[in-house]
Amino acid sequence: MKRQTGFTLIELLITVAIIGILTAIAIPNYGSYVLRTRLTDAYSGLAGTQPIAEQYWSTNRTYEGFGTTPGQLPAGTADFVFSVSNDTATTFTVTATGSGTGPTAGFVFSIDQGGNRRTVSAPAGWARPNNCWVRTKEGGCSQ
Repeated sequence: MKRQTGFTLIELLITVAIIGILTAIAIPNYGSYVLRTRLTDAYSGLAGTQPIAEQYWSTNRTYEGFGTTPGQLPAGTADFVFSVSNDTATTFTVTATGSGTGPTAGFVFSIDQGGNRRTVSAPAGWARPNNCWVRTKEGGCSQ
């Protein structure tokens, strides 16, 4: 008698179940990873702006007008738009605002003349620490 080879229905169902479990874990983690990568655009843009602002102040002895010359602020990206507010003789605030309705919508980060990093706004469900840029939903900070 010839022996039949192949997989049984139970073996196939077990394989499909394992793939489903792995997918259920991997997809949310991947989405979180992609969002953290997009948030890095804001962090690096803001951190790079502070030395430019200090150079502007050392040349002009004021922060007034900072951000009006091209190249002083980072170029906007698909995820964030950068702007300056509170530009006086001794203060400035540079803000990165999440664009549109994508995954970065609702995020607003800022840095000021003292290097103080702040999460001004975050989407619902995100912890919002006041003294750093939020990196994780639980309130972990970007360093």
